[in-house]
Amino acid sequence: MAGETDRAKLLTRRAALLGGGKLALFGALVGRMYYLQVIEAEKYATLAEENRISLRLLPPPRGRILDRFGEAMAINQENYRVLVVPEQARDLEGTLDAVGQIIALSDHERTRILREAKRRRSFMPVTVRENLTWSDVARVELNAPDLPGVIIDVGQSRFYPKAEKVSHALGYVSVVSEQDLTGDPLLELPGFRIGKSGIERVHDLALRGKGGNSRLEVNAVGRVIRELAREEGQPGAELRLTLDLALQEFAYQRLGEQSGSVVVLDVHSGEVLVMASAPGYDPNAFAQGLNAEQWRELVTHPRTPLINKCIAGQYAPGSTFKMMVALAALESGLITPDFRVGCIGHVELGNARFHCWKKGGHGSVDMLRGLMLSCDVYFYELARRIGIDRIAEMSRRFGLGRPLAVDLPGEKGGLMPTREWKYATYGSGWAQGESLIAGIGQGYVLTTPMQLAVMTARLANGGVAVTPRITHSVATGPRTETRPTPSFPALAINKANLAVVRKGMRLVVNEPGGTAYGSRLANPQWIMAGKTGTAQVRRITQRERDTGVKKNEELPWKERDHALFVAYAPEDNPRYAIAVVIEHGGGGSAVAAPIARDVMMETLRRDPTGDSARERFAQTNERAGGRAGGSG
Repeated sequence: MAGETDRAKLLTRRAALLGGGKLALFGALVGRMYYLQVIEAEKYATLAEENRISLRLLPPPRGRILDRFGEAMAINQENYRVLVVPEQARDLEGTLDAVGQIIALSDHERTRILREAKRRRSFMPVTVRENLTWSDVARVELNAPDLPGVIIDVGQSRFYPKAEKVSHALGYVSVVSEQDLTGDPLLELPGFRIGKSGIERVHDLALRGKGGNSRLEVNAVGRVIRELAREEGQPGAELRLTLDLALQEFAYQRLGEQSGSVVVLDVHSGEVLVMASAPGYDPNAFAQGLNAEQWRELVTHPRTPLINKCIAGQYAPGSTFKMMVALAALESGLITPDFRVGCIGHVELGNARFHCWKKGGHGSVDMLRGLMLSCDVYFYELARRIGIDRIAEMSRRFGLGRPLAVDLPGEKGGLMPTREWKYATYGSGWAQGESLIAGIGQGYVLTTPMQLAVMTARLANGGVAVTPRITHSVATGPRTETRPTPSFPALAINKANLAVVRKGMRLVVNEPGGTAYGSRLANPQWIMAGKTGTAQVRRITQRERDTGVKKNEELPWKERDHALFVAYAPEDNPRYAIAVVIEHGGGGSAVAAPIARDVMMETLRRDPTGDSARERFAQTNERAGGRAGGSG
């Protein structure tokens, strides 16, 4: 009996302990629920709302780039792409394996995706592949349940309708690198492109626009249920250039298979109408993403398609430089236009012999015939008498030897040597023979085609220091900022001296015996004045001269002379200046001058800055109507 009583007491205590424990747990649960639902209610309601609502940044359409008449040079087009959100994918490498079974992924692409996923925040999408076909999109969507974190997105990609014909002027856009990150959230969007060269780079911020946002309702696993609200961003600015697209195409096609450049300027405003560099490259390939083989082919190409030869190609100007030597001589007062030199085909200086391009010589020539016949001996003598420093000072006044503030990156300054430069660079004095070589645009002298075009424009416009520009206007929404034509200072050149040089350039093209007589304009209403140039890229030995110098076409391409020609027209009322440089093309009169003639004829026919062009511009705008915008 006593044992049963003890067992009953034991059960009662156990029951009390269990009951008390349950009561304590229940109390804790109630307290926790009270804490969460009452005290922390507002906090968790906010968190729940944040989990339900996803805010996504929307990239704005990149601004279009147009030519001076409103013709599209860079637009946007739809781009279907596949993205992956690392946070939702969980096993990113496994997900990429699964995607690779649907659309092929190279090792390089996988490495890039994994690298970007580590660099970015885990909830930021990473681009797997762009420019998908409809077949690719369908296969990915069909397998979507087995591809966590993988989504199909419709974006916009840059498109250049004229591709390589405008590649160097416009540049290209490409993906954002780590060095480009500035804290702007737009730069972290998958597939976002920024300008990396050319005009795309110069005006990148304006063309980029401002991002919008979209408020999406998502479920517990992150799937989008619906869009609650959308705020569109501000499209990028519409950029209008001074280029004439039709004329640019004509010049590029006229260059053909040559490696070279053509620059055409308005001699009064400095507007760049043509800036053609050949060979070009396809900027669309950069927008889509180059593979390693494509990049290697571009950088190893012997004719350097990635270099804008108009502003970054540096060449000895050859005889196109002789106008600077003539002007320097006239302005110094040491030489008059009637000064004569007897050319027997060479001149002696010490124990060195300096040759004229014409083996038998030109006989007795004055300045006008010296320019017309491009007599080297005449300009050797001018350079010897006035010295390199006077030549350099005059050349710089006409835009040679320094950057011209063109609104394009990558412009080179060329080189205009002086005595001081020679000593600072080489630690030695200037030799008189170096003046002779500089007098015919060889030796240390280097110029760019853009500089040669500016030099010619300043000669043509009466000695006004015009500078080139390629940006016409920038339109942001309803506001258009048109770049006004600046007022240019006069160079204070004696008009009579300038007239002598210009007359010499007229004789070069229009007088029988002139070095460019074969390239005169066919239309008798238009007269072109110009100057040929041929720049050696190697030293011709005395043995070669004695045995006979090989013709350019008999030499390897890299050893052939550069061909140059500069001109302006119409001669009586100058409006346009042109510079043509053909790398390893041979003679300037045979190769560069005919190209310049054809491009100048087309320029005068179109007259892109004249009254007819303004009417054409108005008609283009009227046809375009409300076409302005970022998508094109």
